[in-house]
Amino acid sequence: MATLDLQEQEQVDALKAWWKENGKWLIIVLVIALLGFAALQYWRSYQAKQSAAAATLYSEVLKQVASNDPKRINDAVAALVDKYSGTAYAPRAQLLAVQANMQVRDFARVKTQLQWVIDHASETGLQDTARLKFASLLLDEQDYAGAMKLLDATHPEAFVGLFADLKGDVLNAQGKTEEARTAYKLAFDKTDPKSAYRNLIQLKLDALGGAK
Repeated sequence: MATLDLQEQEQVDALKAWWKENGKWLIIVLVIALLGFAALQYWRSYQAKQSAAAATLYSEVLKQVASNDPKRINDAVAALVDKYSGTAYAPRAQLLAVQANMQVRDFARVKTQLQWVIDHASETGLQDTARLKFASLLLDEQDYAGAMKLLDATHPEAFVGLFADLKGDVLNAQGKTEEARTAYKLAFDKTDPKSAYRNLIQLKLDALGGAK
């Protein structure tokens, strides 16, 4: 029995020694883990509140869009972006404002808003939509280099047809017929055969003598 007590004592001493050496680090790790969990819960709650508040302001943006008043639309969008720029609503609101500002030919504001979406949107689809709109605007201004720079950006497969078609427009405007034909052919091949948009691309090819 004495031998057993001695073994138990040795185990206790070993545990004490281990705790003395490692205990404070274990406590630190546990505290960090608990704080991390609490922070995660807080962040989720914060994000939920931010999203809900942003959604309320976004509904106001939609209301102003229906009014067709650019100033009221821009004011509503600015209020949303100022407070909740990190939410998914902000870039969508900017794109809605772009449409209103295009109608009144406020191209300086349009460019600023499109660039904001390109720089801040977390969704590539919104970024690429902004790039296409921006490139189309630059094409109208005959800023071909600026338009091509936007169109050369990496984009997902779903946008290949749209980017290629607009590249064809830019190249065609510069008199680069063969390059434009190549771009249109790519756009044609990457566009859904059932899409009416494909017929428009075919017309462009026909005009260049590139009928399929």
